[in-house]
Parts: sequence; structure tokens; C-alpha cells
Amino acid sequence: MTLPLEREAVLPRIDGIRKNIQRLQKLGELPLEDFQEGDSFDLAQHHLRLALEGVFHISSHVLSRLPGGRAVEYREIAQKLGDLGVVEKKFAEERLVPMAKLRNLLVHHYADIDPKRLYITVKEHLSDIETFLRHMKTLLEHPEKFDLEVK
Repeated sequence: MTLPLEREAVLPRIDGIRKNIQRLQKLGELPLEDFQEGDSFDLAQHHLRLALEGVFHISSHVLSRLPGGRAVEYREIAQKLGDLGVVEKKFAEERLVPMAKLRNLLVHHYADIDPKRLYITVKEHLSDIETFLRHMKTLLEHPEKFDLEVK
């Protein structure tokens, strides 16, 4: 028997991710020159790291409930979500795997982050996180598709 998905392990993280996205969207409204100056760049790194940590905490929780879902590394977590059909395989490969790489960069190589690359990510790729959140909402609403229940 598999363990149920725990609503209280997922919903607060979704809320936190959405708050981080809102803050990132405001930072993305700045011109690149302003984004690179002062605290904006540092704040963007912080909020993006928190959002991505949330994505992978939720993902780990979900995978821990699915047979064959064990994964340790963030890239592997992203791939398993696609392999097991929690998200489309193409989305996992083209969006979640790069998110895993970016998360690792933000955590381990933060001094090497290119402000322009981060700015582009904030301006153009926050929708990928929103797409992930929609998948998680669907999973919580229809856990039976994966022989799961929600507690």
C-alpha cells in the first residue's frame, strides 16, 4: 500500500512558490540595468532559489508515494516526474531538468550567475513554474489516476 499525498505537505509550498513568483515578476519589470544594480539581482536569486526548492520538495513528496519514484538528484527527480506521467515527458526534459540545473547553480555556484541570464529567466520562464503548479493541482484533484489518495 502506498502512502497518501499529504495536502499539508504540498499546499503551503504551492502558496510559497506563488509568492516567490509574484516577487520575481515585480523584479522582472525593472529594466536590465536596474535589475543588475543594488539588491534586485540578489533578491531575484533568492526568490528563484526558494521557488525552485519548493518545486523539488513537492516533486520529491509526490515521487515518494509512487512505485518506482525513488530519486535522489534534482535532475533525476525532474526526469522521474516525466517517466511516471506526473507531467508530460517533454515538459520534464525541456523545462524541469533545466530548472534542476538552475537550482543547483543558484545553490552551489551563486557567484558565477550571469545577471543577464537570470533576468531572461525571470522575464521569460516563470510560466514553467506555473505549469508545474497546475500539474500538481491536477494531481491533488485527481490522485486516483496514480492510484493515490490525498490526506
